[in-house]
Amino acid sequence: MKNWKQLVWTNKSAELAKDYSTYQFTGKEWCLVVLEGTVLLLMIGHCFYDSLFASVCMSPGLVWFMKYQKEKYRIRRKHTLRGQFKDAVLAVAANQKAGYSVENAFKEAYTDMRLLYGEGSLICEELLYLIRGIHNNVTIEKLLLSLGERSGIQDIREFGEVFSIAKRSGGNLSRVIEMTAASIEEKINVEQEIQVMISAKKMEANVMSVVPFLIILYLDTTSAGFFDVLYHNPVGIVVMSVCLVVYLVAVLLMQKLMEINV
Repeated sequence: MKNWKQLVWTNKSAELAKDYSTYQFTGKEWCLVVLEGTVLLLMIGHCFYDSLFASVCMSPGLVWFMKYQKEKYRIRRKHTLRGQFKDAVLAVAANQKAGYSVENAFKEAYTDMRLLYGEGSLICEELLYLIRGIHNNVTIEKLLLSLGERSGIQDIREFGEVFSIAKRSGGNLSRVIEMTAASIEEKINVEQEIQVMISAKKMEANVMSVVPFLIILYLDTTSAGFFDVLYHNPVGIVVMSVCLVVYLVAVLLMQKLMEINV
């Protein structure tokens, strides 16, 4: 297994400066999102309009659905990076207590994070980028500030700022790192507790999002023609369109209410 000394000058290490303000789907994620959006459009077209043509007409909504999913993936990636960064800071603090300098503590933290999360993890990529910057005579505080700006994560940005001030003023870096890790860990624990408390409500919201489709499909199967009066006529199309808008607003509102940030 390669260590940071063997990886620091590889081509891979030169591509690690991620921009976390945007997100690009992998091939697998793109196919999955397109499939989900297509199935959703087909379900809406069948249940609300009994028409495949309606699903085709709503196909531009697939673009909006992909943007919505891309934002969810982007936020999920930021949460992942923040949790991994907290463990990296704890590793750096432990390495400093073992007698390493700050720079070497970050280098050794890469080995710890690689064992914990894998070489392809976000934090390993960022630590490798940081190590490469150190070898190019870029100050570690500048690299940390860059990570804070690129990630858009307040905890990382504040850590970079506090670290920079402490290093310039000769403060206790070990203490600063420990306090930062404790602060991030406390926030993450609070968020996890909140997520556990509302997990049942989230499940109820997901079930309620599917219920309208299940009811329509059930009635359409057991009572054929029950919804015919609402299909293929102007009044019915308007009524079902209003119902669809109300449904979408309700789903988006439920998703918004479940977003709790600490």
